[in-house]
Amino acid sequence: MKSRVPSPVFAVGVTCAVLACLALAGCGGATSDRPSSGTAQATSGAIPATLPARRAPQPGKGSKDPDDVNGDGYRDLLLPAGVVFGSAHGLDPAVRSVWSRAETGDPDLANGVTEPLPVAADLDGDGFPDFVSVRRGPTVQEKGSFPVARAVPNVSWGGPTGPTPGAEPTALRMPDRVTKLGMSQLVRGDFDGDGHHDLAGSAANKSSLVVLYGPFSRSGAPARTETRLPWSGGSLFADAIDPSGKPRATSLLVHGTNDNEQSGNTLVVAHRGTGLAARGTALRRGNAHAFGDFDGDGVRDVAVGDDRSRNDEDAPGTEPPDVDGSLTVHPGSGAPPVVHRLPDVPKGLGTDYGPGGFTAADPDGDGRDGILVATYQGATLIDGDRRTTVLRRGPATVGGKRTPAKWLHARPVGAGDFDGDGRDELVLAWAPGLQFGLYGEHPSYWWITDGTGSRDRASFVTDAFASG
Repeated sequence: MKSRVPSPVFAVGVTCAVLACLALAGCGGATSDRPSSGTAQATSGAIPATLPARRAPQPGKGSKDPDDVNGDGYRDLLLPAGVVFGSAHGLDPAVRSVWSRAETGDPDLANGVTEPLPVAADLDGDGFPDFVSVRRGPTVQEKGSFPVARAVPNVSWGGPTGPTPGAEPTALRMPDRVTKLGMSQLVRGDFDGDGHHDLAGSAANKSSLVVLYGPFSRSGAPARTETRLPWSGGSLFADAIDPSGKPRATSLLVHGTNDNEQSGNTLVVAHRGTGLAARGTALRRGNAHAFGDFDGDGVRDVAVGDDRSRNDEDAPGTEPPDVDGSLTVHPGSGAPPVVHRLPDVPKGLGTDYGPGGFTAADPDGDGRDGILVATYQGATLIDGDRRTTVLRRGPATVGGKRTPAKWLHARPVGAGDFDGDGRDELVLAWAPGLQFGLYGEHPSYWWITDGTGSRDRASFVTDAFASG
């Protein structure tokens, strides 16, 4: 049986760093004021005001999946301030844990700088994921650089029910050449394929890409570090760690900085035993991307394409023909790239910000990933030559305010096999208001689909932080 590697939630579609805290405010069956389970369209009404009773997760014995927070063998849904736990019946929104950012090593940060939600990785190899955040320290300056707040990765150690609330996080040790300014933009992976979880990030002084190899000691020391790879700028995205624990080297994608135009991508291939290649391979331009096995040959591929965002400050127009409205799958086998056309933009619905990005998903469990593409009306799963539309819609009125019809559709934000049946559930999210309608920010309504049909395995609303 082929090992499944579900796509991590929040890989595409939603800017999660803006969610400082949240709580679960509804779940389960249909009512008149929440997204209903078993239907493709939520009913209209106010967001639920009462919280369902929260149940603590059952402690597990440990697993190899970096998204199995309590180690019970089922993947969990990680949200910026908490976790909804998986089970043999899928996600149960009543079984959840909520942590403040301070409890996971990321308190109120200096100079107004915020980082994305913590990275989950089992750094010490005990079978329970740890939460890694970047803590900003005092402002420091190196010769020839501007003053910056020192960026220090901190880890909150995991356990059978997750990190211990209130426990003092441990600062991770960095290489000497980057320790003064620190490092940020962390991603997890297994970059040398030895089965231990690693971290990669950018040096704040732009000197190099930094790799911290596991296993880590409880004092925060990595097994070894690497700073040989050059770094100039951009965003880092790593392939997923195999949740079965099977060692596999995870490659790294460096996405170029942009101002809403489609920018370039460089693939840094990882090799088992030796780590990341010394030089990257330039791929096509495009702001959307996903790692997966899109041809079913057992080798990991990467898809890059147009997320439909456009910068028209200089003059109206579009991207070049080889970029506009397409995605390209670059096979890991070295076979020629395969180009797919994206769904057309409905007249009058296009914006300069695009509808979102891509995520890999295998909802039918056949071992071949499809590419879930955000559209201006929901999402489309491109699986070989087959295309399936996936739609969920939020209520037309929330808090007495109507949402324009063109902004009622939910956006895809991830996928995962939360019940361990070998098939991925899709995660879609929605919120009222301009920030979500244009940018996909601050999601509050959530659907966990049952495949690509209209039924849901779970649905709930998040709207405010709760610590109890």
